[in-house]
Amino acid sequence: MEIKPQAVVISKETDHLEKGKYGPIFPKTPACYGFTIIANVKPGRAETIRSYGYRLAEALEADPYALAPLKLHYLRWVLFDNDTRFMYQGIFDTDFDKYTEDAIALFTKTGINTVFENLEGFPMDWKTNPEAFIKFVRDHQCPSFIEYGEYPYVTADEIKKALRIKNALSEMLDQLQ
Repeated sequence: MEIKPQAVVISKETDHLEKGKYGPIFPKTPACYGFTIIANVKPGRAETIRSYGYRLAEALEADPYALAPLKLHYLRWVLFDNDTRFMYQGIFDTDFDKYTEDAIALFTKTGINTVFENLEGFPMDWKTNPEAFIKFVRDHQCPSFIEYGEYPYVTADEIKKALRIKNALSEMLDQLQ
């Protein structure tokens, strides 16, 4: 089976989409699921956001699977406009509702707070008020209008499995030499 790269144009209209618990369920694209959030940074909090990134990197160094429940492919954080705005971009395997519920559960379980607390308008009761968390994310979401996947619709688990098989075959071939 040959996997061919694909692109999908995403309609701006969401009326035709299936409704989830918290609003429209955006379709899975060749890049899987994901969202981009852009929001204003609370004054003076840009360095707090950067330090949060360092703490996240350290936590992942200690436990590479700390974010595993989120089924992430990629996560990108960007401070821009002279550190007054923040972009959160995530690509993952679950739909928006599941990802958000999993994120709240993960942060609540670990006692870690979200970087979003440094953004203007973010509800400080987010751990007990998932609807407010989700409203903030949806209000600040900048939906894609096209998404491309070099290996379309492939999950992170499938990619990791393929890499394990590749490594096993490489080891086997090395032993034959």
